[in-house]
Amino acid sequence: MAHRARPTLRCLREDLKFPIPPVNEPLDELDHTLVAKTVRLFGDPNSARERIRAIDDQILFKVKVQRWRGAVWVDASSQTPWLVAAGLREDGSADDFYEALVSRARDDRTRYNAKSNPPLTTDTHSIGLRPSRDDDDRWAAEAAVRLIRHIQSVLNDLVRASLLDGEEHTATLTGADAAVGMLVRADQGHETYVAVRITGSVPRELLAVVLARVPGCDRDGWYPETSMPTRVLASGEQVWSNLMDPSIAAALLDD
Repeated sequence: MAHRARPTLRCLREDLKFPIPPVNEPLDELDHTLVAKTVRLFGDPNSARERIRAIDDQILFKVKVQRWRGAVWVDASSQTPWLVAAGLREDGSADDFYEALVSRARDDRTRYNAKSNPPLTTDTHSIGLRPSRDDDDRWAAEAAVRLIRHIQSVLNDLVRASLLDGEEHTATLTGADAAVGMLVRADQGHETYVAVRITGSVPRELLAVVLARVPGCDRDGWYPETSMPTRVLASGEQVWSNLMDPSIAAALLDD
């Protein structure tokens, strides 16, 4: 599955002069004009993309917004677009950034051939712009943030759906071999009962994250059940119950 476009750490530090944010702020969400334009451009499969044709050792694409210019490389395996180089267009010059990029790539090719055998047969050498191990590590570190956001969104949707009809609703957690079911019921005593059903190969760490993210529930108030209120448990199911703050339930419906 294709991932949203993001800058490399080198491009972020050296080209954009942008401070590296904490890991709970994914790089594809940076508040930077060129990053946002890259995300939009490469998030639309129908958008027109212009190749930097003078770079011949790999395929790089142009991205332009205001005075910003960038070069994007798309990882064939993950389909992730990477903003690998960026710069500002000088006043009175249309493509000076790209001319400078090509010039550096030709110089790098000359240096490479001076000490390597066999020499490169391409006109440019720009492979060094690609994401590094540090970029891979950053992506992996952000995985927890993406998973928690996904879980929170799924749980909120399940709570809303169950509040509206009083029935059990189920969703699969993307990237995890597990499904979550939710049954939420409000009685006349103004207590809101919630039961969470989890099915599949669920490590204790994931179970703890799911229960901690159910809105309006005391994290220490979960109690294991032997059945759902409307049925017996199927094989492999775990059920936990709690009380939900009615004001939180109402806010979710109003959201």
